[in-house]
Amino acid sequence: MSLRYESIESLSQMIQNKTIKPSELIEDTFVNIEKDDTVINSFLALDKEAALEKAKTMDNETPSGKLFGIPMGIKDNIVTKDVETTCASKILEGFNSVYDATVMNKLNAENGILVGKLNMDEFAMGGSTENSFYKKTVNPFDHKAVPGGSSGGSAAAVAASLVPFSLGSDTGGSIRQPASYCGVVGMKPTYGRVSRFGLVAFASSLDQIGPITRNVKDNATVLEVISGLDPHDSTSAPVDNVDFTSQIDKDIKGLRVAVPKEYLGEGVSEEVKASVQAAIKALEKMGATVEEVSLPNSKYGVATYYILSSSEASANLARFDGIRYGYQAEGAQNLEELYKKTRQEGFGDEVKRRIMLGTYALSSGYYDAYYKKAQKVRTLIKQDFERVFENYDIIVGPTAPTTAFDIGAQINDPLTMYANDILTIPINLAGLPSMSIPCGESNGRPIGLQLIGKPFDEKTLYNVAYNYEQIFNMHERYQSL
Repeated sequence: MSLRYESIESLSQMIQNKTIKPSELIEDTFVNIEKDDTVINSFLALDKEAALEKAKTMDNETPSGKLFGIPMGIKDNIVTKDVETTCASKILEGFNSVYDATVMNKLNAENGILVGKLNMDEFAMGGSTENSFYKKTVNPFDHKAVPGGSSGGSAAAVAASLVPFSLGSDTGGSIRQPASYCGVVGMKPTYGRVSRFGLVAFASSLDQIGPITRNVKDNATVLEVISGLDPHDSTSAPVDNVDFTSQIDKDIKGLRVAVPKEYLGEGVSEEVKASVQAAIKALEKMGATVEEVSLPNSKYGVATYYILSSSEASANLARFDGIRYGYQAEGAQNLEELYKKTRQEGFGDEVKRRIMLGTYALSSGYYDAYYKKAQKVRTLIKQDFERVFENYDIIVGPTAPTTAFDIGAQINDPLTMYANDILTIPINLAGLPSMSIPCGESNGRPIGLQLIGKPFDEKTLYNVAYNYEQIFNMHERYQSL
């Protein structure tokens, strides 16, 4: 019997009861990966020998830890000491970190088992996982469609039931948008909830690591494991409340739900609107009160985000110079030529585009006009959310304006590609927690419902999502995939 469709909770119970051994679970995982990932292309690197060895050792141990013996896939911009980390870029081909990211230390402490690293857009820059140097990942629901990005490999591996959970990173929607496209549960925690130590930086004031799973409770369990203050990360928050599961099933009567009119306006497809509105009505039937609100400055989110994130990226990616680690161009006659050749050959087009945009925005004469103004607009966007949360518990809307688009349809149209994140970007600019859960489909392609919460109130998001999942569970409908 294949174990691939079982939840973390179910697998943990089986291991506790000695119905299965960790080694049997890991062996089954690799059988499924070797059979199906030749089509999905979600993994960039596998660590089969080490995973099986660790699992066989666990066979003889008393189960301990929330993830004892559970297989996991990790986005390839989270460093792992014993497995290559490339950020899906030629410039980091063959790079092996000398340490583990903090989230990896936390997962290992709970006895999770790493099976491999997952594909992504290069340096997390993209919304379709077509910007990977190594391969293109496809959507498990429709192989003609993209899985979303930049955490496309992380979402696709979970949607295809190759692993019960994965980690992604979210800078402007890179967990939630692929979760929406692939019909899975994706959480972007509050900025500072999860340590970024060991996450290869794209935009440091926006990046956040989060879990992707097939159901809500599993997602809450993983976030409990990876949350917490980290002395290695000065932006991690000293917040002790990491219990997201004990009251996850309580009813939501009296919950105050805000629906921004801008999130169901122009650009959002009719199929997405219909599914999201049906989900909102379902919340009302459960006892929640729903009212329309306005987030007037959200329309400036995309422009603000691409100025700020590109500016931070231009600084963060300066470290990839061909001297310290990663790819080094051949034939350079001097140091300046080595820098130029290495970066020209090592970076892809989208990464170069954002470095150039960010360098321009930060340059003398343009800093005030672009970067400084974008920071002011960021404050206005944050204040919009603060005003709404004075009267409401959560904000609800679509995760993405459409379902997954076809592979190749937007890769040469960056402005259209950027617009796919119009509903997720404002949340990163405000530093709020947000998650995507499946709420429908159109022509076989999933639709995501986005839940947005107050700072460090992931518990309410999980509670609402869990209640909704009891009436709509896409994983159960599509596990035959």
